Amino acid sequence: MATTTPATTNSFSIPSLIAIAAAIGSFTTGAAWGLVLAVIAILFGILGVVISLSPAKRGGVVSTFGIFAGAIGIIAAIIKGIMWMAS
Repeated sequence: MATTTPATTNSFSIPSLIAIAAAIGSFTTGAAWGLVLAVIAILFGILGVVISLSPAKRGGVVSTFGIFAGAIGIIAAIIKGIMWMAS
């Protein structure tokens, strides 16, 4: 008896996509919004990593990149804030 299973495609999780978008956005805004977006990138990146543990979802690497880019975004926001205060 031959049985077939329907083909399923793995899809990226929404939090992983939000994490990468927020991380990119944190570099293009000012100090305050950059800090907010960097924190959002880190939080959604952590959520994306947890969701990516499911075999039906992808996005673990994207979420991890979002976490690291968010951390760099926090550093960039601090530097932007210091430069704004110094001028």
